[in-house]
Amino acid sequence: MSAAAENEREEQYAYPMPPAGGWTADDLDRIPGLPPHTELIDGGLFFMSPQTYFHMATLRLLENALLDHAPEDLSVIREMTTKLGKRDRPEPDLMVVPRSAITSPDQTWYDPSDILLAVEIVSDDSVERDREIKPRKYAGARIPHFWRVEKSDGLPVVYVYELDPATHSYAVTGIHHNQLKVAVPFPLAVDLTAVSGSRRPATGGRR
Repeated sequence: MSAAAENEREEQYAYPMPPAGGWTADDLDRIPGLPPHTELIDGGLFFMSPQTYFHMATLRLLENALLDHAPEDLSVIREMTTKLGKRDRPEPDLMVVPRSAITSPDQTWYDPSDILLAVEIVSDDSVERDREIKPRKYAGARIPHFWRVEKSDGLPVVYVYELDPATHSYAVTGIHHNQLKVAVPFPLAVDLTAVSGSRRPATGGRR
């Protein structure tokens, strides 16, 4: 690689140097030139890789199911951040929050105390974060419900967790293949095999 090409590549991927101690959650709204869906974990910036079809289709399937089943006083939020603390501002793929938590059209994040459910769809570049780091931080922030979604034979498998109030850690309450059916945080049933189709599946309507 020529020196000119190397310099051009360095400029293309140049981002601001972090201050001593790392970035803070508030910095994420102020750092210029960040790619969409940048997350902050332990004061470090994490950038999203190009989205796969599986990720997009699974996100759409679960978002539609949550929209169909969520009570009227709840909202389904897609790909927005939550401030878990000074150095942590992850972006769940989906969140369920009270409608009262939506305070402004310019809002960019939600307080964890308002989050009823956080959903993460695991990608190849986020396995450790989605399996270990984020669940631990979401539990520490007292988010009562967490779903981790993984790919198996081209279909989503949903690992469902609920916060144990005694230990403030997550306990797995079910591993769902082919069909996701839960009673909390509200009744929901969805055909996970429909992720491979192009049409929106029937999920039973709002309850």
